[in-house]
Amino acid sequence: MFTDYAKITIKSGNGGNGAATFRREKYVAAGGPDGGDGGKGGSIYFTVNPDMNTLLDFRYKKIFKAQNGENGSGNHCFGKSGEDLYIGVPLGTIIKDANTNKVVADLSNEGQTELVLPGGRGGKGNSHFATSTRQAPRFSQDGEKGIEKEVILELKLLADVGLLGFPNVGKSTFLSQVTAAKPKIADYHFTTIIPNLGVAKSKNGDSFIIADIPGIIEGASQGTGLGIQFLRHIERTRLLLHVIDVSGNEGRNPVEDFYTINAELKQYSEKLVNRKQIIVANKIDVMQNEDNYKKLEELAKKENLEIYKISAVTGEGIDRLMNRVSEVLKQLPKEDLIDVEERMIYTLENKNEFDIIKDGEDFVVSGPAVDRLMGRVNIQDNESMYYFQKCIRELGIEEKLRQMGVKEGDTVRILDWHFEWEN
Repeated sequence: MFTDYAKITIKSGNGGNGAATFRREKYVAAGGPDGGDGGKGGSIYFTVNPDMNTLLDFRYKKIFKAQNGENGSGNHCFGKSGEDLYIGVPLGTIIKDANTNKVVADLSNEGQTELVLPGGRGGKGNSHFATSTRQAPRFSQDGEKGIEKEVILELKLLADVGLLGFPNVGKSTFLSQVTAAKPKIADYHFTTIIPNLGVAKSKNGDSFIIADIPGIIEGASQGTGLGIQFLRHIERTRLLLHVIDVSGNEGRNPVEDFYTINAELKQYSEKLVNRKQIIVANKIDVMQNEDNYKKLEELAKKENLEIYKISAVTGEGIDRLMNRVSEVLKQLPKEDLIDVEERMIYTLENKNEFDIIKDGEDFVVSGPAVDRLMGRVNIQDNESMYYFQKCIRELGIEEKLRQMGVKEGDTVRILDWHFEWEN
């Protein structure tokens, strides 16, 4: 079974909490705070696995979680960091965010490994918060939460040349002639239901990879026929051989076929329609008359395209075409499918973000900044509350509340806590 699409959920590990402990040892008076830091949460990496050819494994396992960091403990003992999780994928896999459809990583190079989700940072122990005026802090910092995302995995075959054309125009027969591949060949449409790859070699000794893409038909960019699931494989190719049946046996119009297929390419991707194409007029061995070929030849001149006539069955014209393909590939640079600027990067939430809204007469403060702050505050401890008030000022929350018109006696809600405002 060939699987080239999967949707999975990934989650990086949470950071461990810092410890709020004090040194308690015989003969050591006032040992002071000795809480250790929490360990970092495990990150999630995607890496190219040379032994994988499909995304079939991801049909059965849908959730991947990295290990959480361990909490810190007394005597300045740091928590153990969570183990990073490495997820193997086939060469040519693209990872996309399921909500935005933006590309997160493109694994198109051998041995490539990409960080996708960073693990949460470990929280600091109370020893970090000791100062000359606050010598016994009874609070520590919670670890940061990891990130959970739903992502799409798409396998796009890596090939130099893509065979493009309607079903039953002879693409599979051509591939079997020029490579050692053994695709299914039969006299009916949609014989090929999965992409086939083969390594071809020209008379000059140059080798390159050819992909036989299953038959594209009108409406493929909207999912008709085998649809968009195989259009994605053409994106990886540098050169397209547009195979067209000129025999006339099925009553097809080769000019209409050419424009129909290119219209689908344009709807799917503007880049594809501008990719280098060579027209391959196939089935000349059973061609009923020259009219179809002449029309196609006129089209090639109009579109400024090269055209070669061949018979995939008898091999006529194939050597000349393959030599030309080899020459063209030497002139076409390999380009990255994804621009660096287009890539989406997952990061931990900005620790200084907060929001304040009015809920009736109350002021409600929320956001990552206050979540982190309340995770390291002991409301019952005076020193901890002094630290809390200092952070409220430094984060700009106090200034924002004043701008919004907070008055003495108003209620300010932060998470589950209700505070009465005092000027």
